[in-house]
Amino acid sequence: MQTLGERIAYYRKAANMTQAELAEACSVTAQAVSKWENNLTAPDIALLPRLAELFHITTDELLGAERRAATAVDPEKLDMNKILLHILVRSGDGDKVNVNLPFALAELLFSNEEAGVSLFGGGSEALKSIDFRQIVALVRRGAMGKLVEIESADGDTVEVWVE
Repeated sequence: MQTLGERIAYYRKAANMTQAELAEACSVTAQAVSKWENNLTAPDIALLPRLAELFHITTDELLGAERRAATAVDPEKLDMNKILLHILVRSGDGDKVNVNLPFALAELLFSNEEAGVSLFGGGSEALKSIDFRQIVALVRRGAMGKLVEIESADGDTVEVWVE
């Protein structure tokens, strides 16, 4: 599990920021950022929303909150109009795509095999390996939570979850 300092360093680098640039954006010194990244100190709690904003992530992601594992629910009790499909793609180059779709729209998009991947402009190889029609079928049978988590050898990560 990554520490807060490791996550700050990762997201700072993914945002192509230097420690000095991050420090300026947070009104602290570069030495303070270095201490955060080396786990000698932690940022003030009031800075967490600012850091998340700078990195284009949530504070939960910054703090390393885990998403729920997949669970099964009674498919007859599911209200498909209230379900959201979340797809998060991070490339090894630092690009990030975060898509949140109502399940009904996702089901329509992914009914065509190529439509889903083209939604991401071709996306990473890891993304292309996912059969979104199978994801739709799993949700229709009551699967909820994180359904897919892939980390490729070239540093791409893909997560798919429903809630």
